[in-house]
Amino acid sequence: MNNYSTEQVRREINKYRTEAKIIVLKAVGYPIESNYIESPEIEVTNKELFEIYAKDQWDGYKVSKDKYLFDQKLLPDYAFQVVEVRPDNSYITNNTSILVLPSENKIKTINSKQQYKIEDVIGQEKAKNKTKIITKYLEDPDKFKNWAPKNILFYGMPGTGKTMLAQALANELNVPIKMIKATSLIGEHVGDGAKQIHELYHYARHNKPFVIFIDEIDAIALERKYQSLRGDVTEIVNALLTELDGIEDNDSIITICATNNPEILDYAIRSRFEEEIEFTLPDEDERRLIIENNIKTMPLKCVFDMDIAVSKTKNLSGRDIKEKVLKTALHKAISDSHDIITDDDLNYAIHETKKEVTVPDTMFV
Repeated sequence: MNNYSTEQVRREINKYRTEAKIIVLKAVGYPIESNYIESPEIEVTNKELFEIYAKDQWDGYKVSKDKYLFDQKLLPDYAFQVVEVRPDNSYITNNTSILVLPSENKIKTINSKQQYKIEDVIGQEKAKNKTKIITKYLEDPDKFKNWAPKNILFYGMPGTGKTMLAQALANELNVPIKMIKATSLIGEHVGDGAKQIHELYHYARHNKPFVIFIDEIDAIALERKYQSLRGDVTEIVNALLTELDGIEDNDSIITICATNNPEILDYAIRSRFEEEIEFTLPDEDERRLIIENNIKTMPLKCVFDMDIAVSKTKNLSGRDIKEKVLKTALHKAISDSHDIITDDDLNYAIHETKKEVTVPDTMFV
């Protein structure tokens, strides 16, 4: 007769059970009949440590949605409700990812500090038309049903209004928006990024309607041949694919991703976007409007030639016109103790913006 350790027996049993891939828990507290007067608020600050702790005591437990798991160690009988499990009616094993949702007052979403309106975005008419469709959908989701907008890719040169338009959309609809830089999803430990994605979408599903904006998506979704530039982020990509596919109920959740380089995106991710919308550099009329709108709020009066300003800012983005040209011209005028911004200040700013970087010949000797 073979002598098996408890761990070996567990592994043998688990071979014949459906394994839970991911479990999302919500800290509930003690049962009403408990003698404890107060239920402490649980905040998991070390997700990796909690997962080890959870598996150690719940390995082999069968779990299903809305059921409860009870702590038997640090806080005996403290209850955690299962708010999501994939697949349902499955068993916890050493491979199961276990997440705990932060309490509602710990979740931070952004209603942009910049109260942009869609009309503040100059040009980009195709993108604005798409936001009209999103607006109509979020106002009446039942009308669209399976024809709802879901996953959208904004692409184009930096500073052309991708982030600004996403903020404006959320502001005008009074809808919460979570804005993420994809680089922040690359954690120190394997699985950190995937957990963040699953937590984000779970929170969104319970706070619909909701807009998720992921900037610089190419940081995690590079085409396979470029993947070595970022390291192994396969688990993050797989988690995002799962959520973009809408395996769970993602009605009234809009995902907008942005990139400057759509051509280097992995096809698996890129194919999930129903529409790719290009953000272009402003044309002459749009540059004029950008300059006119911005000089209204400048602390010094502008007396430069508008036609020359429009002409010389060709091939610059709206952000570059504001941040690099107009702001530099303003600072130049102030540093020279001038009360107005002149053509000289503007020309100086444009020269600084377009100044080419030269490489010494000796570099290649």
